[in-house]
Amino acid sequence: MLYISRPTLFTSPGGDTIQMLKTKEFLERNFDISILVQPNTGAIDYKNFDLIHFFNIIRPNNILPHINKGIPYVISPIFVDYSEYDQKVRGGLIGKMSKFIGKNITEYLKSLARWIKNSEHPGSFYYLIYGYKISIQKILQRCSVLLPNSQSELLRLKSDFMFYGTEAIVPNAVDTNFFKEKDDQDKRGVVCVARIEGRKNQLNLIKAIKQTELQLTIIGNASPNHQDYYNACKEEANEQITFIDHIEQEELLKYYQTAKIHAMVSWFETTGLSSLEAAACGCNIVVSEKGDQCDYFKDDAFYANPGDVDSIKKALLRADNAKRPEFLIKRINEKYTWQKTAEQTFQAYNKALN
Repeated sequence: MLYISRPTLFTSPGGDTIQMLKTKEFLERNFDISILVQPNTGAIDYKNFDLIHFFNIIRPNNILPHINKGIPYVISPIFVDYSEYDQKVRGGLIGKMSKFIGKNITEYLKSLARWIKNSEHPGSFYYLIYGYKISIQKILQRCSVLLPNSQSELLRLKSDFMFYGTEAIVPNAVDTNFFKEKDDQDKRGVVCVARIEGRKNQLNLIKAIKQTELQLTIIGNASPNHQDYYNACKEEANEQITFIDHIEQEELLKYYQTAKIHAMVSWFETTGLSSLEAAACGCNIVVSEKGDQCDYFKDDAFYANPGDVDSIKKALLRADNAKRPEFLIKRINEKYTWQKTAEQTFQAYNKALN
């Protein structure tokens, strides 16, 4: 089994990194499967694999070079929609152009910018010639099984592309044996665990926190090409705000267990793995109303408009006054575990191979 994702999978880790590694871990632990993770760098001997699992369909240039090898493949799309962020928040030339050229051309230009700035080669002449949307459509046409994280994500993808193949919803999850509450823990303050970048919207979160008496700990590194945004966050921050660089999940546990709130008010999220992890540890959850998170959190989270600082402030204050999210904790332990995700993924692999 071969897993393929973006080239920066490990140099700039995110939720997709955790999703891939945890899926691999629990599949290998429970089934007779050997998995190689390939962050789209280096040569591949395809004859050693009978199935490929791609992650991040929004990077079609990373997938196209691998789909003509005579090997069936499945896709976890992680289909993030950056369009509102690009049009309302993103700076620079691409931000200005996005208001007029549409999201597909914007994504194409962003991939070219990564090539120029970070030497991330577009990966395929097909992509250079035909662009973003046609490339994704080609990938979907040959996909054996599509594995969206939620029904909402599936419907969004189908609204933008034609897909009539096999699908299986495989939700994101939590290692509930590790991420769990600590008895008699005094929980206070707010934590936000994410790469620091415009889409994650830490700047507006900081502005909202400053209108309260809450303390905020932001954990994560600046994403590539987002150093200016990180600097803006640091400049806006006051003594209520603490910044901590990216840390491993083992170290994150104590922050989840001691915080009263986890806040992730992104311009778009398919799930927000850190929100799931924090909720399993007893945090009240403040999330964006944008994206697919309602499929997971339903009425057991506090939703905010990412572009409205006052909306974020009100959600934070409601969460700070709320009791522990016992119904959400119960649902996570019943439905959103990596064990269940591995079982569902294994079933999808059998469909693809048969």
